[in-house]
Amino acid sequence: MKKRKNKKPGFSFDRFSASITRATGSPAAFATAFIVIIVWAVSGPLFKFSDTWQLVINTGTTIITFLMVFIIQQSQNKDTLAMQLKLNELIAAAREASNRMIDVEDLTEAELETVKKYYIKLSRLAEKEKDLHTSHSIDEAEENHEEKLKASK
Repeated sequence: MKKRKNKKPGFSFDRFSASITRATGSPAAFATAFIVIIVWAVSGPLFKFSDTWQLVINTGTTIITFLMVFIIQQSQNKDTLAMQLKLNELIAAAREASNRMIDVEDLTEAELETVKKYYIKLSRLAEKEKDLHTSHSIDEAEENHEEKLKASK
């Protein structure tokens, strides 16, 4: 898929947050943060471990942490959406997969619990068969199970 330049609102922030997330997750970023802490700790006696000396590290880390929460959340939201779309494509492409599972992330918690109960039921049916290669869709769980049992007899 060819990437194209996009001038939509938020696009710059997407790119910015992705690059910051990559950079801050690198070994170099960790080493830099570690060195800053060491320099701060070693400078303690020079500043007589004053309140200002402590305030510098507390303020700096608080600001960085506050900003990083938003940057990381933006990158995570984008990655999650991309993963959901990829999974939706796989579900849509698989003939026996239940299309009800597309956009399942939009269901309420109660609806998700109902779907979970179906999967628990499917798991129990598969457990009875003792066959790892047997699977069912939500829509056809009991029918498929019965047909497979009849066919194996």
